[in-house]
Amino acid sequence: MPSKPVNPDLQKERSTATFNTREFSVLWAGGEERFKEKKALEKMFLEDPALQDDLPISYLSHKELYEHSLRKACIIGEKIRKLRADGEDGVDTYNALLGGSLGAAILKEGNPLALHYVMFVPTIMGQGTMDQQVEWLSKAWDCEIIGTYAQTELGHGTFLRGLETRADYDASTQEFVINTPSLSAYKWWPGGLGHTANHAVVVAQLYTKGEFRGLAPFIVQLRDSDTHRPMPGIDIGDIGTKLGMKGVNNGYLGLKNVRVPLNNMLMKNQQVLPDGTYVAPKNSVLTYGTMMFVRCALIRDTAQSLAKASTIATRYSAVRRQSPIDPNQPEPQIMDHTTQQLKLFPQIAKAIVFKTTGDGIWNMYNVISGEIEQGNLDRLPEMHALSCCLKAICSADAAAGVETCRLSCGGHGYMDCSNFPTIYGMTTAVCTYEGENTVMLLQTARYLVKVYGQALNGEKLVPTVSYINDAINQTKFVNFDGSLRSIVKAFQFVAANKTRIAYEQIELRRKQGHGTEVAANLCGTFLTAAADLHGRAFLAQTAYTELLALSREVSPELAEVLKVVLELYLVDACLNRIGDFLRFIDLTDQDVTKLEVRLENCLKRLRPNAVSLVDSFDLHDRVLDSALGAYDGNVYEHIFESTKKNPLNKEPVNGAFHKYLKPFMKAHL
Repeated sequence: MPSKPVNPDLQKERSTATFNTREFSVLWAGGEERFKEKKALEKMFLEDPALQDDLPISYLSHKELYEHSLRKACIIGEKIRKLRADGEDGVDTYNALLGGSLGAAILKEGNPLALHYVMFVPTIMGQGTMDQQVEWLSKAWDCEIIGTYAQTELGHGTFLRGLETRADYDASTQEFVINTPSLSAYKWWPGGLGHTANHAVVVAQLYTKGEFRGLAPFIVQLRDSDTHRPMPGIDIGDIGTKLGMKGVNNGYLGLKNVRVPLNNMLMKNQQVLPDGTYVAPKNSVLTYGTMMFVRCALIRDTAQSLAKASTIATRYSAVRRQSPIDPNQPEPQIMDHTTQQLKLFPQIAKAIVFKTTGDGIWNMYNVISGEIEQGNLDRLPEMHALSCCLKAICSADAAAGVETCRLSCGGHGYMDCSNFPTIYGMTTAVCTYEGENTVMLLQTARYLVKVYGQALNGEKLVPTVSYINDAINQTKFVNFDGSLRSIVKAFQFVAANKTRIAYEQIELRRKQGHGTEVAANLCGTFLTAAADLHGRAFLAQTAYTELLALSREVSPELAEVLKVVLELYLVDACLNRIGDFLRFIDLTDQDVTKLEVRLENCLKRLRPNAVSLVDSFDLHDRVLDSALGAYDGNVYEHIFESTKKNPLNKEPVNGAFHKYLKPFMKAHL
C-alpha cells in the first residue's frame, strides 16, 4: 500500500470502475498460481535493500553504472541459484528477471548477465549434442562460467552470410583456428562481452579441408577463469555509451589465431569429424532456433513496455488538470480531452493485444519446437515468418506508443524522473536487435510470396496464411458492415491483396530479365508492405478470437471492458491503414465516418475504466520508477522530491561559480 494519501482525482477514478481490477490482474499474470508467484518474486527481490538505489542511476558515470549493475546482477544470480536449488526456477521466473518488468525494476538500464541466461545457455541447449550439454550446461547454470553470444560484427549484423569471422579446422591438432581478419570482422554488440563474460558462443564461417561449409557456433574462452585477463589472441572491451540499455556492458571482440578444441564446435545439427570430414545439417534452418526463441519472447516484452508507458501516462492524465473545456468550469483532468484519450487508450489496447498474441506465439513456438525435436519441420517456415513480422510490428508500434505516451505528459514527460527516457531507450532497441525490423519484414515477405505461388497452384495453405486461399477465389470484398468480424476479414483480404501485388511485381521484374534477388530488391517496398499487413491481419484475428474467448470466461463486468478494448483496437487499427482498406474494399465516405465516430465512442466508453485498467497491469511502483506514474498519484510531490536527489543541489553554491562564472562576470570591472 502507498505510504502517502492517494491523490483524490486518482482515488475517484478507482472508485467508479465497473470491474474488479484483481480479476484482470490475475488474468494478465496468467492465472492465480502465476499471480501468486509474481507477488512472491516481487517480495523476494524488490524488498531487498541491496537491490535498491540510493541515487538515481542517471547521475552515475558509465563506469559507475556498469559496476553498480554488475553488483546487482550478481545478487540476482545468487537468488536464482537459491530458486534453482529449491526447484522454483521456472521459465516465468527467468522471463520476469531477465526480460520482464521485475528485472527492469532492479536494473533499469539492463543486466550485464542477461545474455548468459537468454542466449548462451539456450544456444548450448538448442545446438549442442547431449555430450556437449553434459559438459557445458552444469557449469553455465551454476555460473562457474559466464557466457554471451557473439554473432553480430562491426561490419555485418542481420545479414549472417556476410559475417567475416573465420574458423579453419586444423586436422593435425584437431582444433579450430578462429580469426577476425579485419576491423569490420570484430564482434560488436554482445551484451556482457565487454568486461563480464569469460566465454562466448562465437558464430564464424567454417572451413574444413579448405572448403567453405557455412556458419557454425563455437564455444570460445575469452578470459582467464581466475584472473579474468583476456586469453592470448583475444582483444576485448566495452563499446561505450548508447541511447539506452546502458548497463548491459555491450562489447567488442577480436580474435587472432585463437585455437579451440574440436568438441567446442556445437554439433547437434552439423558435425566436423576428427579428419575434417564435414557432415551437413539435415535442414539449414535448424540453426535459427535460438533467434526464433528470442523473437517470440520479445513480442511479450513489447507488451510490458506499452503497459508501463500507458500506466504512467494514464495516471498522470487523471491527476493533471489543464485547459478548460467549458470556460465557465474549472480546469478538467486532461484525460477528459478526447485528443488525450486518443493518445492513451489505443496504447492500453495494444498492450493487451500484444500480450495475448505473445502468449499465443510462445505456446505455438513450444509446440513447434517439440515437432522439430521429432524431426517434423513442416511448420518451421510458418513459425519463422510469423515471429519475424510480429517482432518487427510489435517493437515498432511499442516504441511509437511509448513516445506517444511521453508526449501526452508534456514537459514533465521529458524529465528523467518520468522514466520515459529509459523505457523508450529499452523499447526502441528491440527494433534493431535480434533482427533489424525491415529485414525481418523482408524475410516474412519471402515466405508470403512463396506460399502465394503455392495457392495459385491450388495448394491448401497452413492456417496462418489460409486467408490467401480464400482471397484468390474472391475478387471483391462484400458485406463490409463494420462489425468486428468484418474488420478482421477485411484485414485478411487487404493483406492477401498486398501479397498478390508483391508477387505480381516480382514476376514482372523477372519477365524483364532480373534475377530473383534483384527482383526482390526492386520490389522491397511492396514486400515490406505485404509483410506488415500480414502481421497486422494476424494480430487482428488473434485479438478477435482470444479476447472474445476470454470474455466468455470472466465476469460480465470485465467481459464488457474487454469487448470495448477489442473494438477500440480493431477500429483504430483499421483507421491507421485506411488507405489500404480504401484501395481494395469499396468503402464509402459514410463508412469511414462511421468508423471514426465509433473510435470516439470507444474512447468515451473506456474513459471510466482507464485508470483501473492500467492498475490491473499490477505494475509495482519500483517497476514504473516514475514520479508521474506512482500509485498514489502525488505527481508534483514526487517530481520535487526527485530534484532533492540531484547531486548539484547538495551545495548552495557550486564550485564552478568561483572557478568559471565569477571570474567571467568580473572580467570587465
